[in-house]
Amino acid sequence: MSDLLAAWAQMAMSLGFHIIFAVLGIGMPLLMVLSERQWLKTRDPVWLDLTKRWSKGTAILFAVGAVSGTVLSFELGLLWPAFMEYAGAIIGMPFSLEGFAFFTEAIFLGIYLYGWQRLSARAHWWAGVAVAVSGTISGIFVVFANAWMNSPTGFRIVDGKPVDIDPIAAMLNPAAFTQSLHMTLAAFVSTGIAVAGIHAWMLRRDTSSPFHRAALKVALMIAVPASLLQVISGDLSGKFIARWQPVKLAAIERHFETTRGAPLLLGGVPDEAAGVTRHAIAVPKMLSVLAFSDPEAEVRGLNDFPREDWPPLAVVRYAFQIMVGLGGMMAFASLWVIVCWVRKREVALKRPLLTFLALLTPAGFIAVEAGWVVTEVGRQPWIIQGFMRTADAVTPMPGLVIPFTIFTVLYCFLGVIVAWLLWAQIVRVRPA
Repeated sequence: MSDLLAAWAQMAMSLGFHIIFAVLGIGMPLLMVLSERQWLKTRDPVWLDLTKRWSKGTAILFAVGAVSGTVLSFELGLLWPAFMEYAGAIIGMPFSLEGFAFFTEAIFLGIYLYGWQRLSARAHWWAGVAVAVSGTISGIFVVFANAWMNSPTGFRIVDGKPVDIDPIAAMLNPAAFTQSLHMTLAAFVSTGIAVAGIHAWMLRRDTSSPFHRAALKVALMIAVPASLLQVISGDLSGKFIARWQPVKLAAIERHFETTRGAPLLLGGVPDEAAGVTRHAIAVPKMLSVLAFSDPEAEVRGLNDFPREDWPPLAVVRYAFQIMVGLGGMMAFASLWVIVCWVRKREVALKRPLLTFLALLTPAGFIAVEAGWVVTEVGRQPWIIQGFMRTADAVTPMPGLVIPFTIFTVLYCFLGVIVAWLLWAQIVRVRPA
C-alpha cells in the first residue's frame, strides 16, 4: 500500500467513525432538551425518565466523540504535515472557535448531568439548551474549516506561499453556509430517524407503551422538518458545486460533454475511455435547471478537464446515489408522518409506518457517510481545491498499514461497546 493510500485510508476510517458520534452529539442534546421541556410543562414522570435516559446516552456519546476527535487532530498533524503547514494559519480560527464551543459544551453537560438536585428546574433546562447550542456550533465551525478546502479564500499566493491571510474571509468562504447547513440538518435527520426507528420497533410489540410513544413523538419533531428542509439544502449544495467544483458535479452526474441545456441522465453505463455514458435515459435540460435554475445554462463536462484532475467516477457517483436515495426515503417517511398528523391519526398505531421507520433506523448515518465520500473523494486529486494536491500533502511514512489495522480493530471494538451501553441505558431497561 502506498503512503498516500495508507494515509488516506487511515484518515477516512477515523473520520468515518468519528462522524457518527459528531452527528449524534449534535442531535441527542436537542432531543434531551425537548423531552425535558415536555416534563416541565406536564410534570409527567414518563418525560422525566426519558430525559434522564437520553442524558446518559448523550454523556456516553460525548465521551467517545471527544476521544475519536482527538485522534483525528493528531492524524492531521502526523499524516498531513504539508497541509497543516500550508493551511494552519488560514483555517486556525474555526478550529480554535470549535475548541471553545467544545469546552463550553463539556462544562454545561457536566452542570446538566450533576445538577438535577442542585439547580432549579428552569435553570437545569437552560443548561441543557447551552449543551445543545454549543454542540451544534462546534460542529458548524469544523465544517467551516472543511468548506474552505472546497472553496479556498482569504489569502493570496506569492512564491508558492499563502500571504495576506484574512482568517474571517477564509472561515466565511463560499461553501461555508451551504455545507454547514447541509451537515447540521443531516445531524438532526440522522439522529431523529434513528431514535424514531428504535422506538417504532418497540411500539410494534407494545403500542400502549407511554415511554416509547413519548420518545417517538420527540424524535419525529426533529426528523420530520429537518428531512424536508434537507431537500432544499441539497439543492443549494448542488448549485454551489456547479459553480465552484464543476468537475465534481460532472463526476456525480457522469456528464462528459460541455452542453447548454444539459440533460439529467438516469441509469446508463459510463464509458470513461470513450468519454460517454451509454444507454442512459435523458431528461431534457434538467441538469441545467438543477445546477443553475436555467434550462439553457451551460454545464461543463468531464472532457473539459485533464484526466489527472478527475475524481474516482464510480465511487463518487454511487456514493451520491446512496445519499440521495436514502434521503428521499427519509423525506417520504416524513411526509407519511405529516399525513397522519393532519388526519389526526396516531403514528404509534400505524404498523406499516412503524415498520418503515424501524427499517430506516441506520439510513441517516449511512447517508452521512456517503455524503462525506462525495465531499472528500469528489474533490480529489486536491486536498485544497485548485491549490494543493493530496499527494503533495502526505507524510512519506512507511508502515502505516500496521496502525491502520490496529485502529480499525479498536474502533470496531469501541463501537460494539458503545452500542451495548446505549442499548442498556436507553432501551433495554424498562421505564419505571
